[in-house]
This record gives sequence, C-alpha cells and structure tokens, in this order.
Amino acid sequence: MTAPSTFGLSSEARNLHWLLTNLVEEVPGIQSVAVVSSDGLLLLSSDPGLNQAARHPGGAQRNGPRGSSADLATIVSGIGSLTVGAARLMAFGGVKHTMVAMDEGSLFVMSISDGSLLGVHGSADCDMSVVAYHMALFVGRAGHVLTPELRSELRQSLESAHAGSPR
Repeated sequence: MTAPSTFGLSSEARNLHWLLTNLVEEVPGIQSVAVVSSDGLLLLSSDPGLNQAARHPGGAQRNGPRGSSADLATIVSGIGSLTVGAARLMAFGGVKHTMVAMDEGSLFVMSISDGSLLGVHGSADCDMSVVAYHMALFVGRAGHVLTPELRSELRQSLESAHAGSPR
C-alpha cells in the first residue's frame, strides 16, 4: 500500500491515516479498507490513488470491487443500510458488525460511531477472526475521534486530492 499524503492534515486525521495503514499492513489477507460516513461518503481508504481509476473503468483489472475503495465504500454503505433496516424490523437493536463470506473472499462491515462504518475486503484465505479482532481495535481507537469536524476534514482532503489528479 502506498501511504497517502497527510501533509496539512490535523493530528487526528494523520492518526486515522496511520491506524488505517497499520490495519492493512499488519493483518494478513486484507485487500482494501474503506471508512464511510453515515451518508455513504468515502472518508478514508487504503488505496486513495485508485479512487480516480474507478471513475475510468477502462483501467487494468485489480483484485476487489473494481480494485477501488470508492466501489468498496458504495458496497459497505449499501450493506450497512440494509442491515440497519433489518435490525429495526426485527427490533434487535443496533448492528455491530456484518460479515459476508464468498467463494473468493470476504467482506466485513463494522459500525464505528453515529452511523460511520469500517469496511474491509479480505482474501479467501484470510483468518476471519483475526480480521474482525483488528477491525474492533481500529473502531475502538477511531470511534471517539471521528467527530463531525474530522469527517469534514477527511472528506475535503479526498475531494482536493481528486481535484488535483489528472482526469
């Protein structure tokens, strides 16, 4: 993973970038990660350089949902919305985490705070319990600092990175 530029970001935003980078680099089998706001916007990703590539589908094939965190964010947001609706219908309380096991990989979605979600795309051979444990650690460390101000800063940094990239 190439570390995104954190120049000009607050210490909280840099810390979240570091936590995300550490999650991807330290846990075997994680292919991509996305942090999504309650309204479905991508806030933080493990491969910010690939977000622009998702807008131009003629690019090279990659592993994962078209290889981009933007697509992962869309999937995570949809699954998050679906599970929250199901929990309301069943009156079972809030959704803590969701896991989807597929033939060629796994998708994990975990609530962070006030509707924000952490989504992880794992390989078929990843240890699901290890991934879930490290996701819970990330959520525990990130949840209390993911304030509305920080979400706005993260979103603006992604938008400015897209505005500066060639189309």
